[in-house]
Amino acid sequence: MRILGVDPGEVRLGLAVSDELGLTAQGLPTWTSRGRSADLAHLRSLVEELKVAEVVVGLPRNMDGTVGPQAEAARELARDLRDALGVPVTLWDERLTTQAATRVLTEAGLSRRRRRGRVDAVAAALILQGYLDRTRASRQEGAE
Repeated sequence: MRILGVDPGEVRLGLAVSDELGLTAQGLPTWTSRGRSADLAHLRSLVEELKVAEVVVGLPRNMDGTVGPQAEAARELARDLRDALGVPVTLWDERLTTQAATRVLTEAGLSRRRRRGRVDAVAAALILQGYLDRTRASRQEGAE
């Protein structure tokens, strides 16, 4: 069962997908937004092509836990995805993932120009990996 991770942004959508066992997340090519209907069509094609059973959308929260306009946009995207894709959609706290992704790419020696095109996919992979790790830990706790 594969899970698709989405890091929503105003200009781009960072994308990642899990392996079939739901253990690891791998970044996918970043999607440049072309309007909601084109974005949904692209995500629908990914869900079908990759046989995705669930979508995780990053929910940007402030450090104090409050939400702002970007969080409301993420919630709207999640609602639209639920309606369009027919698979469960989960919102997942994405605090500091973009900063963490930038740090990972900087430490890997990528120039600012090369980082720009990859940071969204790495952020999506971090969001999805956090979700996978927490879900796996919850299953293990329940089995004890």
